[in-house]
Amino acid sequence: MIEIDGKIVSDDVLTEHFACDLAACRGICCVEGDSGAPLDIDEVDELEEQFEAYRPYMTEEGIKAVEEQGFMVVDVDGDYTTPLVNGAECAYSFRNAEGVCLCAIEAAYRDGKCSFKKPISCHLYPIRLVEFSNGTIGLNYHRWSVCKSACECGQRLQLPLYKALREPLERRFGEEFYHALECAADLLASEKR
Repeated sequence: MIEIDGKIVSDDVLTEHFACDLAACRGICCVEGDSGAPLDIDEVDELEEQFEAYRPYMTEEGIKAVEEQGFMVVDVDGDYTTPLVNGAECAYSFRNAEGVCLCAIEAAYRDGKCSFKKPISCHLYPIRLVEFSNGTIGLNYHRWSVCKSACECGQRLQLPLYKALREPLERRFGEEFYHALECAADLLASEKR
């Protein structure tokens, strides 16, 4: 692990390869799992404020889940998460004509209907953020079997995880932090030579 700007970064974030392969996985990460996607408390406000903008992209079941459960639920660990439809897919997801599971919020954002792209935990995945009791944030690589095709695709492309996630890393931590990640990755690579 390395420390950058008071954040603890797992070496795997810099050394592992990853590239989402929606054609292979079909967006299963929006369906599988024990609970919904993690949410920051300020994201709950965004979800509520912009609901009417992304609601048309949602399924009827997703809309019903939000109406019944709220814009977020508290999971067994006490974390805020997105509500689920029948304990499975995220309430904010839908399937396109090819059957690929996508994010209604992101679809609305791409169409210029709302200003909130999607929860940062979804945008950063498979990096998961952990906040320690002293306020330090950790960035960990979350390995999940449903992302096997993404690992294989990243390996073929020789695309490090942090490079694949440049946009969300800069969205959450800023450009300076991302450039520090690049420097740290270069340093790690040179140490292995």
